[in-house]
Amino acid sequence: MRLGLIAVAMALAWVAGMSSAEAREYRGHKGDRYERSHAHWNGRRAYSGRYAERADRRYTRRQYAYRKSASRYAYRSSERRRYAYSGRVHRQYYGQRRYAQRHYSSGRRYASAGGVGGRPRAWCGWWMRTQLGGGPEYNLAANWRHYGRASGPRVGAVVVWPHHVGMITGRSANGQWIVKSGNDGNRVRERPMSVAGAVFRTSG
Repeated sequence: MRLGLIAVAMALAWVAGMSSAEAREYRGHKGDRYERSHAHWNGRRAYSGRYAERADRRYTRRQYAYRKSASRYAYRSSERRRYAYSGRVHRQYYGQRRYAQRHYSSGRRYASAGGVGGRPRAWCGWWMRTQLGGGPEYNLAANWRHYGRASGPRVGAVVVWPHHVGMITGRSANGQWIVKSGNDGNRVRERPMSVAGAVFRTSG
């Protein structure tokens, strides 16, 4: 009986010993798994950190590129506005300058012509106005047919052709009348001319 109890006690002790060893092994295994899991999560955390850093760098680069392109666009827009403004000022300035020059020239011609206005393109009648007066209708050469009263060819008479007008100033040796007129070859000339078919008018 005593021997049986001793055997049972030894068996229980062996079982208890084996259980403690298995428990230690289990705890070791559990600790290894915990360490592996901890390392895994640490690795994931480290990877996430690196990913976040890369994402931050990409975001920073994008923001820098956006700001750079925005500043470049703003610079170009300001340059376009500046050149547009300078071109507008340039056109306005030179337009005013041309306007002033044109009106100054026409005013100077008006003053030198005794107040008969700017010289037209066909200006023989206009030149006669500077000599004898008359309204702007006399800028047209044919209208000098109505000037004064009818006359014959003589010194001081106005001689009127269909498209030209002048004033007789003398007579040449061969009998031709000398006529002084404007716009004769684009200048004021005095030369012998044929008066055949012309109309003569005089103010007196």
